[in-house]
Amino acid sequence: MKKKHITLRQAVPGMVAGEDIFNLNNQLIISEGTILTDTIITRLKFNFISDFKIALEEPDPKDLSYSQKIGESAEFKQFKDTFIKSLQDFKEELNKINSDDKALDVSGLLAHITRILEYSRNGIHVINMLHCMKEHDDLTYVHSINVALIANVFGHWLKLPEEDIDVLTLSGLLHDIGKLNLPSEILNKRDCLTVSEYSLVKTHTIQGHQILKDKDIDVRVKYAALMHHERCDGSGYPYGLKGPQIDSFAKIIAIADVYDAMTSPRLYRAALCPLEAIRLFETEGFQKYDPHYIMTFLEQIVQSYVGNRVRLSNESIGEIRMINRNYLSKPVVQVGDRFIDLSKEQDLIVEAIL
Repeated sequence: MKKKHITLRQAVPGMVAGEDIFNLNNQLIISEGTILTDTIITRLKFNFISDFKIALEEPDPKDLSYSQKIGESAEFKQFKDTFIKSLQDFKEELNKINSDDKALDVSGLLAHITRILEYSRNGIHVINMLHCMKEHDDLTYVHSINVALIANVFGHWLKLPEEDIDVLTLSGLLHDIGKLNLPSEILNKRDCLTVSEYSLVKTHTIQGHQILKDKDIDVRVKYAALMHHERCDGSGYPYGLKGPQIDSFAKIIAIADVYDAMTSPRLYRAALCPLEAIRLFETEGFQKYDPHYIMTFLEQIVQSYVGNRVRLSNESIGEIRMINRNYLSKPVVQVGDRFIDLSKEQDLIVEAIL
């Protein structure tokens, strides 16, 4: 049984004593397991008890949501520990790439991702565990590892050859390397960027390509750094390229990049509900992103939410039971004994994944 140390001021009726509590004369006041009442709390005050332990009720595993079960699993704990260790090493290596002209250690960079992936069963499991890591945000470095993991999974969904998946994974790791040349006060700014600050941030694509252009790596990695903010309708940057002009790996990294950015917390905003991110992709994605890539990604990624507990916009709590293929952001949700098809409820949406 888990226990928590509290002060007497935090005590409320209904809590359970997590230890035997004695007065200054070493006389037992209440025994471990006693349920606190107003009378008992007053008795503790009378005996000058300032703090003590309470027992925390262990949740029944059957009552945990799917995401909670993932977060409590041994696999996730190993995944998280390996992620954090790899993050420290990756920071050093990324900074070295930016600061010197030495050859890139491609195998060493990819080894970070391989180690993390050892604790996952399949692509959906990787995405599920990344959902549980969302509070661990470290700007460029964590985002780069996230995008590399998502890109690796995405490459398998696209049934790419293993050597191409390696290139795609490396593209995810290095796509934002140009941000290392930007002022930290701008990258870490909590308020909205000014026009001039945003213009400076947009140069990270060109700066990233500049860092990588003379490195002995696949040209698609260099193009991903340069083009991951280009959009198929010509609305992206830095050059306003359109569909056929954008490298295919840059198109894939663009989707992984935006998905992770939208579903992760930032200094200036909370994370979007993942199904809201999918709705935004559904709304404008088919103009901005390659249709084959965006459809493959959305149809696969949405499966990671089946079984998750959610809060609807009417405050009801339920679990996602089935995905609507024609309206991916509006699944079938079970609330109690009712099954609600959100695709038929125009005013009802998933507000949060719990």
